[in-house]
Amino acid sequence: MTRAEGILVLLRKHFFLVGAAAALILMIVAGGLMLVANSAVKAKKAMGAGAAGRTVAVAAAVISPQDFTDRIEALGVAKARQSVTVTSNTAELITKVLFHDGQSVSKGQVLVELKGDEQDAAVAQAQSLAAQARLDAARWNDLAAKGYSPRVTAERYQAASVQADAALKAAQSRRLNRVIRAPFSGVVGLSDVAPGALIAAGGPIVSLDDLAVVRIDFPVPDRFYARLHKGMSLTAKVDAYPDAQFKGVVAEVDTRIDERTRSVRVRAEFANPDGRLRPGMLAKVVVEEGVRSALAAPEAAVQFEGEQAFVFTIIKDDGKSDGPGAGQRAGKRKKMPEGMAANAPKGPKMIAHRQTIVVGARQNGFIEVTSGLRAGETIVADGMNRVQPNQAVRVGRPDGAGFGGSGKGHRPGGPSGAPGAGGKWSKGAAE
Repeated sequence: MTRAEGILVLLRKHFFLVGAAAALILMIVAGGLMLVANSAVKAKKAMGAGAAGRTVAVAAAVISPQDFTDRIEALGVAKARQSVTVTSNTAELITKVLFHDGQSVSKGQVLVELKGDEQDAAVAQAQSLAAQARLDAARWNDLAAKGYSPRVTAERYQAASVQADAALKAAQSRRLNRVIRAPFSGVVGLSDVAPGALIAAGGPIVSLDDLAVVRIDFPVPDRFYARLHKGMSLTAKVDAYPDAQFKGVVAEVDTRIDERTRSVRVRAEFANPDGRLRPGMLAKVVVEEGVRSALAAPEAAVQFEGEQAFVFTIIKDDGKSDGPGAGQRAGKRKKMPEGMAANAPKGPKMIAHRQTIVVGARQNGFIEVTSGLRAGETIVADGMNRVQPNQAVRVGRPDGAGFGGSGKGHRPGGPSGAPGAGGKWSKGAAE
């Protein structure tokens, strides 16, 4: 019999003894793991109880209505109501330049004259031919009326007179092409043309902009399309004048929505009597739809976890509440440890209850609360990093100094300390 066969026979004889030993070992390991887990749970509960039992000082704010302005903001580029680059439709030498850079010109004013000697001669020739044709037509028409000439001859000379007049108008038109005029009133820009220069057909002479009214085209997401209408008031700001605000109106809303950007183009017009707005300026346009009142909380009082927002409301714990933050009932309240007795607040216990809310617009340091809070509720406004759910708090400064005799505090995020409509800071706000 081999050694392996001997071991196998031995195991068969003592099978129950081996199984019992393995089961005992497993029970010992499981018991140890349970002891470790229970110790961790007890330590966590002890830590939570210690944090919840400690009273921390916080600043408080009272939820109340605030004014919010619904607005649409967008970026656009300014351009003149009318804008053109003046050009020549023929190649010719420049003989006169009758404007200077930046000059205001009126409609029809002569800007540049081109060499037109050949055209002057052509006009004179056409005038002579037209005059002769008119005389011949009148003479033959008189002879035909008296019966000395056939009517067909008179009609032929009449047609020749009409052709001569048309040739004269064509010559005069070619002469007018040698005089470049302003197509509308506006302001000319910088130009490099000078007398003696040869300008090509279509070559630029100078830019001309009508700056009396400036237009700004800007895109608006299509979800706001129903709110847009002609005549809406809006404002614009440009970097060149950071302290100035320009008022205008919506002139037109495009009939098509861009399929790629899902936005609609809106055109606004701004009166520009002082000429401060210039084509090409980048403008921030704000369309204000109106003012509404809504409940608000200071921005410093609202915390976010992903897309979920919450605040800590301050409630009284009189020992009778079964809701969140409620203490033990009077007959079952546990004795407070001696180390925590010194921090125990006098009177009703104040509890910080974590409350989930739904927020809306942000404006002037406040966040709109659309759901989750009621007017008059008190929330923790400062010191939230030291507060845990259902923890005892007292209303005062985060450093424990309190608000003083007057009970006035400060608004989070603002240096002035002036109380706002959406957050009245007071020592007794939570009492």
